[in-house]
Amino acid sequence: MKRSDKEEKKRQRQEKRRLKHAEIKSRMGIRAYVWIYFMVFTILILLLIWLFQYFFLEKYYESAKIRNISKAANDIIDAYGTDKQDDVNRMLAFDNNLCIIITDEMANPLVYENNMGNFSFLSKELRDGYGRYLFDLIDEIENDKHGTITKITRNESFKSREIFYCTKVYTDAAEEQAYLFIESSVEPIDATVSIIREQLIYITIILFELAFIVTIFISKRLSKPIVDITDTAKKFGEGDYSVDFNGTGYLEIEELSKVLNNAKDEIRKVSDLRKDLIANVSHDLRTPLTMVKAYAEMIRDLSGDNPEKRNEHVQIIIDEADRLSALVNNLLELSKLESGNIELNRREISVVEKLEDCMTRYKLLVEKDGYDIQYIPDEDRKIFADPDKLDQVIYNFINNAVNYSGENKVIRVRQINKENTVRIEVEDNGRGISKELLPKVFDRYYRDEKVKRDVIGTGLGLSICQQILKLHGYAYGVFSEEGKGSTFWFEADIARPDRKAVQRLSLSEEKES
Repeated sequence: MKRSDKEEKKRQRQEKRRLKHAEIKSRMGIRAYVWIYFMVFTILILLLIWLFQYFFLEKYYESAKIRNISKAANDIIDAYGTDKQDDVNRMLAFDNNLCIIITDEMANPLVYENNMGNFSFLSKELRDGYGRYLFDLIDEIENDKHGTITKITRNESFKSREIFYCTKVYTDAAEEQAYLFIESSVEPIDATVSIIREQLIYITIILFELAFIVTIFISKRLSKPIVDITDTAKKFGEGDYSVDFNGTGYLEIEELSKVLNNAKDEIRKVSDLRKDLIANVSHDLRTPLTMVKAYAEMIRDLSGDNPEKRNEHVQIIIDEADRLSALVNNLLELSKLESGNIELNRREISVVEKLEDCMTRYKLLVEKDGYDIQYIPDEDRKIFADPDKLDQVIYNFINNAVNYSGENKVIRVRQINKENTVRIEVEDNGRGISKELLPKVFDRYYRDEKVKRDVIGTGLGLSICQQILKLHGYAYGVFSEEGKGSTFWFEADIARPDRKAVQRLSLSEEKES
């Protein structure tokens, strides 16, 4: 039981340390992270320099010295017994500060070249010890399976360390077995190492201080654009849409600023649209509701007993209820279109038949209100579209032209055939649309305030048209000139005949012929 309690307390302490570390980490900014990473990087570089220059320098020097001596030994053996033997030995001994001795099996010297002077142990051995140490080395060479030995020993006479490289001499020029001994001191590196280590201390201090200053500068420079964008984003989040994301200095920051500015503009548009939508919906709901309430009260208080007045007031209530219903239905339909939840029921339809059918619905408007609405056809074409949705587009375009046609009431519906498409235009001769308002005509609740409300409708018709045409993949647009009217248009792709159907038709025609 006690053990489990201890484990539980240990686990809780570890969890507290982890949470504390996570809390500290979450509070650290990018500037601190950049500074820490640069400092860690600098410390790692300094550690590597100290490891190689302070701890491994002597061993590396010894290893390099042995490699050089081994290479010199190969050159000496190659030149042994030739005319250039003395020149090669002298040059190698001088360049590498070597003592070179070649002996026979009894340790008698055959070749001798010494550039170490009195510091040479082997030279002293030949003078005072009569080659006894060399003879011992010959025994070790014979017992070595590679026939080569390397020793690093300490010369007590001169208090120095020395390298002995000993190997057999294999050459056709040698009449008997010979042995090569090369001696070299490794102590002269000590003074160099001492100087390097002293310099390394100063270099470390200077580099660390320099890295400290440079990393602070770099971290500040790297983090400043992000900090500026963050501050701007906070203002934007508080509802200030006039802010400008202006990150400079780095390509990624500049691209992020552009994306955020675009997002800001789109969000501002959505916010403005939401405000307009609420205002317009509230207005369109309030007016008919007020009228419904007013006429209901009139029926109750005044015209309840008068059938003629009562029917008139009831009809107004019905008309306003229809207006409310149309508004709600249009809002629902636009929402479905924008969310992509409506599927098109496409089929081949005749352009001429579709437009002529649409025109029949405006006969009453032509006869009763004096509108001049004419359809100017072209050669009939088949298009692949949803006929009901296409009706909505055409009716909305014509109704919009009726609303804005002005006093002359002239409207033209044109069919213009092109190579792969059929262009349908609806033109009115009203006041037209200004260049400033032209990009907004397909927005929700776009309307000209100078036009009376009773001919405007819900204000959502053109937005619905836009979504329907987008679903079909049709090009659409409007061009207008103030004082001369506006023209709304869209281009529908011509339906491509099925190849198999064409083949069957041609075969049947051949049979008939």
